[in-house]
Amino acid sequence: MVTQRPEPHPVDTEMLLPDAQARNFLRVRDAHRREIVEDYVEMISELGRTQGDVRTGHLAERFGVSNATVSNHVQRLVSEGMILELPYQPLVLTDAGRNLAETSRRRHVLVRDFLISLGVDAETAEADAEGIEHHVSEQSLAAFAKFIE
Repeated sequence: MVTQRPEPHPVDTEMLLPDAQARNFLRVRDAHRREIVEDYVEMISELGRTQGDVRTGHLAERFGVSNATVSNHVQRLVSEGMILELPYQPLVLTDAGRNLAETSRRRHVLVRDFLISLGVDAETAEADAEGIEHHVSEQSLAAFAKFIE
């Protein structure tokens, strides 16, 4: 008995086109560039809310990296206008940093809750959301929210 293969989904065909693939890879590269900024402002916001002062050592501990790595990222955040860094003072988010942290947190919670609604356990959903939140499109986020409702 011979089975027929189903017609490819339109997206499958489009994925073969070089321009479409290039756009997708560009989107992923852009998301990778934003990931660290989003993670750092989100963590600074969370730590500021839960413990008050946020120092580079706190971030190094939470991210599992060296103080030097955190210092490099903090300098990037300062240059991008996301945080204020004053000598011997805690890290403080600017308005832009707070807005980005809030947006990132909302995305994270939505992705996590979507995964949980699919039956993923909470611990795994939390870990997976940490990566997905930076790469998922606004269209997919809207679909996640609709699904959860």
